[in-house]
Amino acid sequence: MKLKRGVALAAVVGLTMTLGACGGDSDSGSGGSGGGDEAPQGSIGVILPDTESSVRWESADRPALEAAFDEAGVDYDIQNAEGSADRMATIADSMISGGATVLAIVNLDSDSGAAIQERAASQGVQTIDYDRLTLGGSAGYYVSFDNTVVGELQGQGLADCLGDEDANLVYLNGSPTDNNATLFSEGAHSVLDEVSGYENVGEQAVPDWDPDEAVTIFDQLYTQAGGEVDGVYAANDGLAGAAISILERNGRNGEVPVTGQDATVEGLQAILAGDQCMTVYKSAKQEAAALADTAIALVNGEEPETTGETEDVDGDRQVPSVLLEPESITADNLDVVFDDGGQTVEDVCTGRYEAMCEDAGIS
Repeated sequence: MKLKRGVALAAVVGLTMTLGACGGDSDSGSGGSGGGDEAPQGSIGVILPDTESSVRWESADRPALEAAFDEAGVDYDIQNAEGSADRMATIADSMISGGATVLAIVNLDSDSGAAIQERAASQGVQTIDYDRLTLGGSAGYYVSFDNTVVGELQGQGLADCLGDEDANLVYLNGSPTDNNATLFSEGAHSVLDEVSGYENVGEQAVPDWDPDEAVTIFDQLYTQAGGEVDGVYAANDGLAGAAISILERNGRNGEVPVTGQDATVEGLQAILAGDQCMTVYKSAKQEAAALADTAIALVNGEEPETTGETEDVDGDRQVPSVLLEPESITADNLDVVFDDGGQTVEDVCTGRYEAMCEDAGIS
C-alpha cells in the first residue's frame, strides 16, 4: 500500500433536513431526521459485512454511523450482510433500486464487492469502500485506518511483550479474502522479521475470521510446534480469544503474550487478566464520521476531502482515501478506549474483572 499524505479530513457540519429512511428490511436500522431549506438531495446506503468476524460492526460502527447521519439530517439505510456475499448483493440491488445515490460497503471478498460496485456504477450510484479496500473494484473513495500501521503496532506490541529473549512465534492471520488481513500481516512481519531471535514456527489464515475455526487452527499449529510457542500474533481480538483458550487448556495463558485488534470488551478483559498483551484501537466514531463526511459530500455534489491515496494493485489505480491513525492499547492505557467511548467501564469491569479494573485504577 502506497500513501501520499495530504490535507487532513475536514468535518462537514450544518446540514439538516427532514427525510424518511430509504427503505429495506424492518431490522435494517434505517433512519433520518432534521429540517431546513438546503438539504442533501440523495440518500446513502451502507452494507456492513457480518456479526461473526468482529462484534464491532453492530456494537460500534452501526450506532456511530446512525449518529453521524442523523446529525447531518441525511436519508440513509444501514444493513448487515450476515456473512453472505449473495445477501450483500441482494441488499445492494434493493438499495440501488430504492433510490440510493451513494453506496458504501465493507466487502466480504473483493470479487463480490467489485461486482456490486460495477452494478452501482451502471445505475449512476457512487460507491465508497468502507474499512476494506475492494481490489479490482471501482469505488471512488476509500475510508479506513492505515492497516499496515495496524500490523506494525501489533508486531511492535508483541515484541515489547516478549522482550529481548529468543522466541518461537505463531501467526494467526485474518481471512485470506480480506485485503486488510494481508496488510495487517505484512505490517506485523515488517517488525517481527527484523528480530533475529524470533522464529516463525507456524502461520495460517483463518477463513472468514471465524473464531471457532481459529480454535482448531491454533490447536493444530500449537501441536505441530510441540507446544514450543512463546508468542502469538493474532490479527484481532476474536482470534486472540481462540488462541488464549488453547493456551489455557495447556496451562500457559498469561505466560505466552498474544496480540489483538478492535479493543472489544473481551479483548480488554483479556488484557486486564494478563492473558492478552495488547490490542489495537480503531475508533468507530472517527471512522464513521469520516465515512459520513465523505458520503454526505458526494450526496451534495461536492468533492470529499481526503488524506492521500491507496494503491489498488489488482485494479492498477490509486484510490482517493481517508486513512485514520490506529492506537496501540495495553494495560497501561486502557483509558484511551473508555475516554473515546469505544467501550464503557460498566461493560468491561463486570464480574471478576471489577477487582482487576480497581487494581488498574479504572472506575
